[in-house]
Amino acid sequence: MDNSNWIEKDLKYVWHPDTQMKQYEGENYKPTLIEHGEGIYVYDADGNKYIDAVSSWWVNTLGHSVKRLNNVLTEQANKIEHILLADFTHKPAIELAERLVKLAGKPFSKVFYSDDGSTANEVAIKMAYQYWYQKGKPEKKYFVSMTDSYHGDTLGTVSVGGIDIYKEIFNPLVFETLKVCAPYCYRCPKNCEQNNCSLECFKDVKELFEKRHNEIAAIIVEPLVQGAAGMRVYPVQYLKKLRILCDKYDILLIDDEVAMAFGRTGKYFAFEHAQIKPDIFCVAKGITAGYVPLAATITTDKIYNAFYDDFSKLKTFYHGHSFTGNPIACAIANETLKIMEEENIIESLKDKSEFLKTSMQKFKDLKHVGDIRHIGMVGAIELVQDKETKEPYKFTERIGHKVFLEAMKRGAILRPIGNIIYFLPPLIITKEEIELLTQIAYNSIKTVTENEK
Repeated sequence: MDNSNWIEKDLKYVWHPDTQMKQYEGENYKPTLIEHGEGIYVYDADGNKYIDAVSSWWVNTLGHSVKRLNNVLTEQANKIEHILLADFTHKPAIELAERLVKLAGKPFSKVFYSDDGSTANEVAIKMAYQYWYQKGKPEKKYFVSMTDSYHGDTLGTVSVGGIDIYKEIFNPLVFETLKVCAPYCYRCPKNCEQNNCSLECFKDVKELFEKRHNEIAAIIVEPLVQGAAGMRVYPVQYLKKLRILCDKYDILLIDDEVAMAFGRTGKYFAFEHAQIKPDIFCVAKGITAGYVPLAATITTDKIYNAFYDDFSKLKTFYHGHSFTGNPIACAIANETLKIMEEENIIESLKDKSEFLKTSMQKFKDLKHVGDIRHIGMVGAIELVQDKETKEPYKFTERIGHKVFLEAMKRGAILRPIGNIIYFLPPLIITKEEIELLTQIAYNSIKTVTENEK
């Protein structure tokens, strides 16, 4: 069967995520059929080579086809591929839980497994609600989250989300939540000057907590980077102030580390930058370096003990998925963390992070680049119609998508978020490859926005 027949079958049977399938009508644009990957590159069925600049939706941390991970996958499958985690356990799950707890440090002590980022956050939401219920405070039932936040696609996580395109149509199905102003420094909602403010946006949180703290169970945040909103990087001080405020008003802090854990911000966990500890935090994506789905919700004895009682008291956390703590996934996660430790991956990011930041400075010269954002191994470029007024391109112009198509011709996958072109490459990328990637992006943006070939 030739490649065109495979694509025909794809369009006949496969419904792609976050995709308007009608866009594939006609001859000019079709899904790309990927055959294999190696390192930071993936190869299509025609032999074309692409830098995986978005880590295949932010999951691939150590590159494609890592021999050590391939071997562990096979070895574990030959032992036991799956076993339920209720009344049974297995060594990979135990080892991984211990690793995660030690990596996060005190007061973290317990790991609850699930399948992906959405489910990890769903667990955290239910856990926080039930915690207060069993502490005799059922009135603490509201959740706070930021405007333009994204925490997943399940109805619980959609409820705490703040991006209309993901949420608006489902409003009749979701539960009521409370929203506070997100710190969007480039387009400050409080009209403050970028990099020169006193976190005016934080006043929203303070005022809400003062008025309604008796009703609030928790606040859930994406730490330092609002991913789906466009890789919006915000100040470390915001997290520090939030921890203090949560302690003052007895509100749980849930940290959604799904996208940023395991090196993305230059540290294992983004909350380390603020030198704080949340009450509950969630990880997924990079935990298995992109091999198989796995997620974890990590918390403390303070939370765990509210569920610990005689069976007859009905305090059990009745939540579980068929593949909770899958042995293959846990084995791969263990090996991923071993590789990161043995190869000093986090330490190696310091120079590369600075190099990425420096390499991105050239984008300032482009006529339609409004903002450049960076933290660790995350970079983002916001494209605008007018640089002076910050007027955005219209949604229907799909300017980011046009840049994506141009970059594909040049050998890089830069799947955008609206008008945001971003870099979230595998952590093993070299400085030379960073330079190549940013130059491809520069040329692609210039070609599309300035009509230059």
